[in-house]
Amino acid sequence: MKICAVICEYNPFHNGHRYQLGEIRKLSGCDKILCVMSGNFTQRGEAAVQNKYVRARHAVECGADLVLELPVAFACCPAELFARGAVHILASIPAVTTLAFGCESGAKEDFTAAAQATLNESKEFKAALKERMKDGTSYVRARNRAVLDFHDEIDESLLNSPNNVLGLEYCRAILSEKAAIQPLPIPRVGGGYADTSLFKNFSSATALRGALNENSRKAKKALARNLPERVFNDLESYEEMPYKKAALTALVAASSADVARCPDCSEGLENALKALARSNPDYDTALTKLVSKRYTLSRLKRILLQNFLGVKLKDLYDYLDAPLYCKTLAVKKTDAEELLQTLAQGTFPPVVRKSDYNALKQDARLCFATDVRANDLYNALTGVYTNEFETLFV
Repeated sequence: MKICAVICEYNPFHNGHRYQLGEIRKLSGCDKILCVMSGNFTQRGEAAVQNKYVRARHAVECGADLVLELPVAFACCPAELFARGAVHILASIPAVTTLAFGCESGAKEDFTAAAQATLNESKEFKAALKERMKDGTSYVRARNRAVLDFHDEIDESLLNSPNNVLGLEYCRAILSEKAAIQPLPIPRVGGGYADTSLFKNFSSATALRGALNENSRKAKKALARNLPERVFNDLESYEEMPYKKAALTALVAASSADVARCPDCSEGLENALKALARSNPDYDTALTKLVSKRYTLSRLKRILLQNFLGVKLKDLYDYLDAPLYCKTLAVKKTDAEELLQTLAQGTFPPVVRKSDYNALKQDARLCFATDVRANDLYNALTGVYTNEFETLFV
């Protein structure tokens, strides 16, 4: 069996995602599609609009064969660690031969060459990177600009456009893991990654989440056009959960030392965040006051989420050096036996039921404990109970 993987959030699953799964079927030459999906919290530092089991079910109903959960410790981190965590899991499954991802431009060879260039850090490159960061530019942006300084043959759009940047991180992770996985870039259709405009039928997840919160007749019509029918029906009862208040409360309660250990926190940012939280008891107001070239809104939101979930930078590097697990969320019922046997042939144990937890090593248990905590917190926020050890057969 040959498997093509896709790393995703599906928050919510929309027409563009269904289109991508169809393209993967046509272009990958693989037998099955495996999704590694963020659970109840996402890389933008937010709570997902639907719980992970509902979103995993949507994925299988709309074209995927198997959905694994990306451990929340990686799911709420910046692009580099998000990608490394997902590829670390995929590299443990011998049947995974291809990794598909959406992109604005570029071919497989372009992404591979650019990824290789970012991994070759000479003394001159490190000096250029340090210089680029002096004005407050983030590490990834400064690194990409420094790469262009030394490699004028690389297409600048590969290092600037949102999906391309994430695709580049996937390719870097494949090289770092020495994984036998081929990248498969698939051009996006419709709205861009951060586009807030609503299109006829291929709007971005960002725009669709905005429409959900708008709750108007016009927004509802846009959602109906852009979402598969079963997804739209499940979102009819959507209500925004009190995550922002909970995250701000957790920030006030935490010590500065604990906040400083969060993966996205540096340069004394923990003190500025705590001071703002005490004097601005509104999540959006507090974060907006700190946004700058150095501190993007997504980064600030991730710090609050990382603190809320208890995710620490040191733990992430331990997890990346350790055998973890393949936590199943949903599987296509007709192919379940074959797919689960394929997972069992990998080097990370599958976690399908509660008894499988006993096979986990120490670091894997600690990582899984964070997943359990995240699930419990999401249940408390929504008032809907989901079992962390559940697997849906769709």
